[in-house]
Amino acid sequence: MADTLTQIQDELDQLLLQMQKTLEYINIHAPPAPIPGQPTLSSLREWQQQYEAQSQATSQTPGANQSSAPTQNTQTTQPSSAPTQTQSTTLEPPPKSFQDNLKELSRDMVLKEQQIEMLICTLPGIGTSEREQVERMKELERELDEIEEERVEAVAERRRLLEAVEGAIMGMGTI
Repeated sequence: MADTLTQIQDELDQLLLQMQKTLEYINIHAPPAPIPGQPTLSSLREWQQQYEAQSQATSQTPGANQSSAPTQNTQTTQPSSAPTQTQSTTLEPPPKSFQDNLKELSRDMVLKEQQIEMLICTLPGIGTSEREQVERMKELERELDEIEEERVEAVAERRRLLEAVEGAIMGMGTI
């Protein structure tokens, strides 16, 4: 198992990924909000119908040849945009479902944040003063020095024993 700091980093990465995916979900599936001072249209198709009506009204005035070109452009763009309209309506969940999904995503993010808090609480030094932490580090340093001395002594003893065994084996070989 990884150390606590690595676990916290992994959990933070997961939380950020959850946040990004949640924002992406909201961006794609949220119903449009009216912009103050702007006309409210329910769809692109409604906008195109209004645009065609305006262009037809302009085509009835003198210079109809010039304004008939935009009408043809809207007619060519309308079929290509119509599938986009039907695709977006099939992808959008109903408002109740969207709210439920939003609550679930929010709950998941809160749960992940609580998991991170629990990991942070397990970090050593939480709840102790800086002075106590420094004293603990000095104590651990002394213990490490003692253990290092024991290791050096064990290595020296191993060398002595190895030389003794080699000497005994060499002595047996000459007999």
